[in-house]
Amino acid sequence: MATAATPVPRRAVLADLLPAASTRLGAQVRDLALVAGGAALTGAAAQLSVNVPGSPVPVTGQTFAALLVGTALGARRGVASLALYLLAGLAGMPWFAEGTSGWTMPSLGYVLGFVLAAGLTGALARRGADRTPVNTAVTMVLGSLAIYAVGVPYLAASLHVSLARAAELGLYPYLVGDALKAVLAAGALPLAWKLVGKR
Repeated sequence: MATAATPVPRRAVLADLLPAASTRLGAQVRDLALVAGGAALTGAAAQLSVNVPGSPVPVTGQTFAALLVGTALGARRGVASLALYLLAGLAGMPWFAEGTSGWTMPSLGYVLGFVLAAGLTGALARRGADRTPVNTAVTMVLGSLAIYAVGVPYLAASLHVSLARAAELGLYPYLVGDALKAVLAAGALPLAWKLVGKR
């Protein structure tokens, strides 16, 4: 005899639906594993990298990974995960784009922006913004804007160029790819919620 699916909490994010730990320590261990896993996913995705002629900012998978981590884990765990990614990379872990690390990259501002974007997309997901295709696409676009809001000014300061020139180097060439990422997320995340609802 089939049992009815358990209702999904209205303010849940996808990570909240993982099997619950029976103790507080178990829940903390699970959260730490999610945080570390999100950082590792972002680091792995950063190695999917393609150079853009004339720009110091490569096309990578890390932006998409960072947005997904924030959305799936929620703001608190998402920020912790991307902060771990940032701090470990600054300390020498070679998992920024193209296996780099440290403070000297002109594209470091985008990594700083990942932390902000994870907080934003996680907070929106907590309000159900990842459960329909349109809302998910808007969430991804807002997250991308948060990344650019930090990354482009940082790029301008690092290269000693104007904001307009930094946008030419580190914003405009990536808009089509960002749109494709938003479309992909708009299909994947609501589908995940639909499958969860049928459990």
